[in-house]
Amino acid sequence: MGWVVGSVLLRWLLGWLLALHLPSLPRGGLRGHERVSVLIPARNEEGTLPHLLEALKRQTLRVHEVIVIDDHSDDRTAAVAMAATGSLPIQVVQPPPLAPGWCGKTWALHHGVLASSGEVLVFLDADTEPGPEFLASLLALHEQQGGLVSVQPYHRTEKPYEQLSLLFNLVGLLAVPLGPGCGVAFGPAMATSRTDYARSGGHAAVAGRVVEDWFLAHCYQKAGLPVSAFIGEGQIAYRMYPGGLGDLVVGFDKNFATAAAEVRWPWMLAVVLWLSGLFWAAWCLPAALLGWPLLGDRSLLTNGLIYVAYALQLLVICRRVGRFPWIPLIFPVPVLFFLGVFVLAILNLERGQVRWKGRTVQTR
Repeated sequence: MGWVVGSVLLRWLLGWLLALHLPSLPRGGLRGHERVSVLIPARNEEGTLPHLLEALKRQTLRVHEVIVIDDHSDDRTAAVAMAATGSLPIQVVQPPPLAPGWCGKTWALHHGVLASSGEVLVFLDADTEPGPEFLASLLALHEQQGGLVSVQPYHRTEKPYEQLSLLFNLVGLLAVPLGPGCGVAFGPAMATSRTDYARSGGHAAVAGRVVEDWFLAHCYQKAGLPVSAFIGEGQIAYRMYPGGLGDLVVGFDKNFATAAAEVRWPWMLAVVLWLSGLFWAAWCLPAALLGWPLLGDRSLLTNGLIYVAYALQLLVICRRVGRFPWIPLIFPVPVLFFLGVFVLAILNLERGQVRWKGRTVQTR
């Protein structure tokens, strides 16, 4: 049964190949002097918004305006934003009640753009934490590339349950092409000109989409505009779902099945092959130890080496994606979590909806 071990090792090598193309946002200086509007959609973000606003105060690039769109929050989101107006050119906007056919985020950003006046639009999620040079680097790259430029933040984790998101972070990056003109967009941090935004149709064109960033990228491509994406290692971070394990499950659940359907099949096939090797490695060592069913070599040494090889691979690759210091060593745990959320996502896709931040979100 040496072919089984060989097949698993080939899938392990495929993981390294997939990880070769994770380009970081290059650092650069902005040459132009266009007015920049930063738009922040915020629903019940009183705990996260202060970190972003403090980070915006420290930016090397001075912006024309910061618009916080208070999406009918139940907490002190609007008050937190207003408290920062002394040192930032902040405007707080509340859109009309959510219209049928729209998602909360697309509705908020649509009205934020209507209230803005800059020639360049930067969209930042309320939980992002940009470093001092982030806006300068992002806009310098947009100056070079044009169209829509986005960055996936580094995932900063604090509590043990947050480590369970390991595979979602990794698969979300390995399953897509990245770099200039890749055709992929990440919603937490995006930059575009107002002209290109209007040409693409903007958020009105993706009004009811749960994963609006993916579909907005398609709109830019259909308009003949380039779409580029990078990872934010060392320049921008975020802490996803600090509200607890339930928020983490529902958050990934609402995006997972919809996003998976949009991945190009060659990348999906490669990631599925790598994941199949990872799943095998997660099973093989416990199976060899406990006498569970196992196809192939039952040697503890062989299966232990396979397990260690995948654990080390996850430790190395994930250093650029987020802070996951110990969970790769017990990777069968996030594997089980990943599979569980995947099944839940499929069930919710069949039901057609999930609850998120007090609203019913359509998954179809």
